[in-house]
Amino acid sequence: MLATVSGVNDPSGPPPPIPPWGPPQPWTPPSPADRLRVAWQRRHESDYIFDFVTALGWILLTCGVYGYYVLYQLVRRSRDHNQRRWELLDAATNLAWEQAQAQGVSEELRPHFQQISERSRAFSEIAAEFRDPVLWAVLSAVSGNIAQFVAWALLDGDLVKHEAAERAIEEELETIYARLGHPLAIPIAPAVKGRHNVAGRVVATIASCGIYSWWWMHDLMVEGNAHFERNWRFEDELARASQSFLAA
Repeated sequence: MLATVSGVNDPSGPPPPIPPWGPPQPWTPPSPADRLRVAWQRRHESDYIFDFVTALGWILLTCGVYGYYVLYQLVRRSRDHNQRRWELLDAATNLAWEQAQAQGVSEELRPHFQQISERSRAFSEIAAEFRDPVLWAVLSAVSGNIAQFVAWALLDGDLVKHEAAERAIEEELETIYARLGHPLAIPIAPAVKGRHNVAGRVVATIASCGIYSWWWMHDLMVEGNAHFERNWRFEDELARASQSFLAA
């Protein structure tokens, strides 16, 4: 017969003692380098890339129903990208500040960090706006797609505001990282995107019995795709620089 140890093999025996819990460990916030890495890795969760031909095909096949999913994804990716992008840029800024202090050049670079702080307000302003993707899709359905055009106009304005703020921050980070000995290769940026002529697009949509709205949707998809892909190249540079800091 097998021997039992502390009742482990004997169902009728006493249960094994439960080891006492130790004292709670203090929570340690993630480092800026870890925050940057996580935000960098999450970009494929937030930055949805549209294929216009496929989307249009599904809209036609479903008699327009798929269009609500398209609107949902347009709003969701704008909201999630804005949040993730700010987390990444904020982490990159905090990492650079740590390095600037370690190298004794924090006061020299302080004006650049202050500029980043001022331009970052645009991210918090966009985040505070009403950008719930489910509610916008529902509003579009109950309003006969009128809310869809309102959402498109807002998304275009968000992209313009977001892009202007992050370009300014990227330029400041380029200066800071170069001074710290880890220059960034910022990808060549196209001309600053202007706002859509919303009134003209609405008139064109009405005059074409809705057909022009497909071109409007195409522009929102393509402009967002191009914005994300440029961001990814710069994010790769930040990730590389952060690893260089840790290896130094």
